[in-house]
Amino acid sequence: METTYPAVEDHGLIGDLQTAALISKDGVVNWFCAPRFDSPSLFGALLDRRRGGYFQVAPDGIQYASKQLYLPGTPILITRFHSPDGVGEVLDFMPVAGEQATDRHQLIRLIRMVRGSMRFHAHCQPGFNYGRDPYEIQMHLGGAAFRSPNLTFTLTPFARGQRLLDTEEIRRDAEGLSVTYTMQEGDSAGVVLETGGPTIPRALSSEQAHDLLAQTRDFWRRWLRRSRYSGRWREQVERSAMTIKLMTYAPTGALVAAPTAGLPERVGGQRNWDYRYTWIRDASFSVQALLSLGFTDEAEKYLFWLDARLREAEEGHLPLRVMYRVDGSSDIAEEVLDHLEGYRGSAPVRVGNDAAGQLQLDIHGEALNSLDLADRSGLLTTSEGWRKAARVMDWLCEHWNQPEDGIWESRGGRQDFTYGRLMSWVALDRAVRLAQRRGRPGDTARWTTERDAIYEQIMSRGYDTERRAFVQHFDAPILDASLLAMPALGFISPIDPLWRTTLQAIDTDLVSDSLVYRYDPSASPDGLAGAEGTFNMCTFWYVQALAQANRLDDAVLTFEKMLTYSTSLGLYAEEIAPDGQQVGNFPQAFSHLSLITTAAVLDRLINDEH
Repeated sequence: METTYPAVEDHGLIGDLQTAALISKDGVVNWFCAPRFDSPSLFGALLDRRRGGYFQVAPDGIQYASKQLYLPGTPILITRFHSPDGVGEVLDFMPVAGEQATDRHQLIRLIRMVRGSMRFHAHCQPGFNYGRDPYEIQMHLGGAAFRSPNLTFTLTPFARGQRLLDTEEIRRDAEGLSVTYTMQEGDSAGVVLETGGPTIPRALSSEQAHDLLAQTRDFWRRWLRRSRYSGRWREQVERSAMTIKLMTYAPTGALVAAPTAGLPERVGGQRNWDYRYTWIRDASFSVQALLSLGFTDEAEKYLFWLDARLREAEEGHLPLRVMYRVDGSSDIAEEVLDHLEGYRGSAPVRVGNDAAGQLQLDIHGEALNSLDLADRSGLLTTSEGWRKAARVMDWLCEHWNQPEDGIWESRGGRQDFTYGRLMSWVALDRAVRLAQRRGRPGDTARWTTERDAIYEQIMSRGYDTERRAFVQHFDAPILDASLLAMPALGFISPIDPLWRTTLQAIDTDLVSDSLVYRYDPSASPDGLAGAEGTFNMCTFWYVQALAQANRLDDAVLTFEKMLTYSTSLGLYAEEIAPDGQQVGNFPQAFSHLSLITTAAVLDRLINDEH
């Protein structure tokens, strides 16, 4: 395999609803963690091409051009290889693992010869535990077992008819295992990687592999038929919905922010974080997106997960934590992997995330807003869940008026962030609405008093009269794209003069050819060196703000421009670099959630106009 790093955007995502893998256009599995999203990597070549480990299936010894697509209506990835000798393709998929947590996961790589002839080469060289653990390879009839101290997986080529592949077709080298196939038009072959299964490799016939392919295809198409979206951007919305589903841990309903760790926000920079956890903020945003598409089961399952986190917060007399592991635990200590060079030299590589211990007041607003949205869709909070939420609101009444770390998880010191105050206002406002709508008990008089106090504080201290804009934090004239959410949350009218001048200021300072920066790190030091790209979620929020401010033509054009920045597979990372490439962890839940909600807003406003 080449030692250069492929572009982040040149990857497709597959998964089984408990973990996921990224596969490049060259047929390389460059990222795969098992048995869960937040487990140590088994293949991590995205973070170190030499030490990270990889699993490639590609033509052998010839020049080729490759392209990727998804089997329509599914996350089954097809990588097609074109050469003068013929056309072959690899179908990569993971059979759905189910809703019971399991160590058993299958990654199936099905090779098909479409035209002519071609020799394919499969090479597996793992990097257990981020490339830190030693391993041994034990050969068996027709396959191999890779054993490390903490994980074992088997690699088994498909059986051909009643016999396994000849032993000379399987070669072991110093670091891995190779399988070669000479294929003619109409042939199919392949290999299965399995974790948590029998320790002796079990042969899988081509027919069995095709049966699993059909089952996986049918599962996803049945699921997608539940979507009620029929608007103008159906293809993009459905792909985003499937991507969100792929990043949801089925046993608990928890959504990871991204399936990757350590991918930089700027190549060569220090902003390299681990996103394989469930942020209260991201997951709460998913409720609005899922409900807008009609996926009530997924929204309800997340709400059960949130209910448990609210209960833990209340019992411990603490605020909600910023993030959790997919099973709801909160041990997410940050660690630097000094032995990895990082994507294209972007060090340090971090796993775990110390932001888990930050104080971010806004998450209470996102959580209560999701409860309110669910309630209005008929998904009522349990009586016990409401009591716990009410007590967390009592905590917020006592603690909202203090510096905090903010939505962007600054490591430059706590501030009185306007967005944190805004979402504290949202939390108390939604709590009052829920209590009054359902006749639920709660200190609504106190909640109302504190909500109104937050409103007055934002208006008096969060609006800079010289900048004529709402600003990032009190007493500093710095703009912040998170405040684009103000009108959508009902804090201010989208045609209010104070908001119009704020939107104009953001237009001038944070927008670059329709793409939106979160803030200016040089003006608002965040404790880290270097700059970053534009933030995809903020761009989608900007589209919504334009549309709600009666600038619908500008909004649609900006949205269409943003769609051109997706990968060829319709995926988005966290940010867009100045050269137009995707950067940051990939794919990013925030980006796809905001695409879905923005498309829904635009559809509604366009329909209302006509």
